[in-house]
Amino acid sequence: MAARLSVYPRSFLGLLLTGFTLVAVPLVGALAYSAWHTEQLAEQSRSAVFSASQAARASRSLVNRIGSIERLAQQMSMLGDPELALDYDRVRGSFKQVAAELMHLPLDDAQRAALAKTVVQEQALYDRLAKGPRGRHDPRLIGRLTDELAENAYEVLAISYLVADREVTRLRANAEMVQRQLILLVLFGTAVALATALILSRYIARPIAELDGSIRQLGDADFTRPITVRGPEDLQSLGERLDWLRRRLGELEAEKNRFLRHLSHELKTPLTALREGAELLSDQVGGPLSPPQRQVVTIMRDNSVKLQRLIEDLLDYQRALHAAASLEPRAVALDVLVRDVARSHELAMRAKAQALSLDLDKAEVEVDPEKLRSILDNLLGNAVKFTPGGGTISVAAHVVGGGAGAQAVIDVVDSGPGVPAEERDAIFNSFFRGRAKASGRIEGTGLGLAIAREFAEAHGGRISVLPQTRGAHFRVTLPSKAARNLPVAA
Repeated sequence: MAARLSVYPRSFLGLLLTGFTLVAVPLVGALAYSAWHTEQLAEQSRSAVFSASQAARASRSLVNRIGSIERLAQQMSMLGDPELALDYDRVRGSFKQVAAELMHLPLDDAQRAALAKTVVQEQALYDRLAKGPRGRHDPRLIGRLTDELAENAYEVLAISYLVADREVTRLRANAEMVQRQLILLVLFGTAVALATALILSRYIARPIAELDGSIRQLGDADFTRPITVRGPEDLQSLGERLDWLRRRLGELEAEKNRFLRHLSHELKTPLTALREGAELLSDQVGGPLSPPQRQVVTIMRDNSVKLQRLIEDLLDYQRALHAAASLEPRAVALDVLVRDVARSHELAMRAKAQALSLDLDKAEVEVDPEKLRSILDNLLGNAVKFTPGGGTISVAAHVVGGGAGAQAVIDVVDSGPGVPAEERDAIFNSFFRGRAKASGRIEGTGLGLAIAREFAEAHGGRISVLPQTRGAHFRVTLPSKAARNLPVAA
């Protein structure tokens, strides 16, 4: 476990910063690579401009030297002035220097051949002028050699244009290649960044998901499984605190259950003896009773029954509160479930000659059937209890709306004394009993509607009392699809 935990930074903030850094690395690398290629392209551009300008300058200078050589050669062929030979030697030296500069430029084979040919032609002209006596050269031969040198000068001049065109072409090819590389680099860097972000998001979300699962585990009252959170030290510390809370809640739950078991045992044991004694006295086992004594025994027996039911309802309420946090929804037929619950109250209705009216849609809803059965059982039980003999009870169940917003609406209406307006909110509180008296002998404990409200709210619905001119009208509204939200602690 320690080896697995060590892969995380010390804090959750450090984990986020590390994730941001890892996602930014490929993007920053792509940006740096793009900047480097751009600088290389700019350097090539500067080199190309320099080469082109140098080639243009040297070519023009060479052409000028060739023109001077042509002019001096023609003059030397006709005149024997020694000054002309000196001028020719000076111009020729400058010509050779410029030709050497051009040779050092990045020329292709054709350009080098044209330049070499020019140098050879100039050398042939010089050799011809140097051999013969001054002033006695063949003018036609000198003219032909100078004409060839002049014609080749245009090829030399074209060197500058060819160098410039070649550099432009090379730059364009390099720019297109860099553009393709940058596009591929951007796509690759983006893909790497997205893949890294996806991996890191799951890596970062793991401890968050474990915390969420741990909180849901506590919300579901599951205190048996230990809570372990992997991740940075601060989240591990939070997981340890949640595990401490789990153990503490488990201890409290065990203490509560122990208390309820002891309470049930300690109360039921003397209560059973009290009821049995009251029954024996009522049956006159110990001897005949006078009417006042029989009245006292009846009061004792009725109150012992009432106390026993109160204890059982209290235990049922505690179990209901625990069950409300753990729904087990599934698809059920609404009309079938309502008919089953109503069938369980038929004997009580017949005993009081009550009429039952059902108006049910054949619809399927996603609920916890046991919880909904408990809600309807409480409502129908109250309706039977508070409706006088010969009264009527109506139950309607419909699905209204459509899609995700569809709701199941269940109405239970009786012809009893009804619920006063000032009691409509308080009637769902625990142990609340209103002014209306039940038509039966034993009154309720005020927990049935509180349990029904807990179950309805656990489904994401509600239960309410609607205004009614005669009798009571209870309405239960539940989503047709089970609520998936985490139950909110009261």
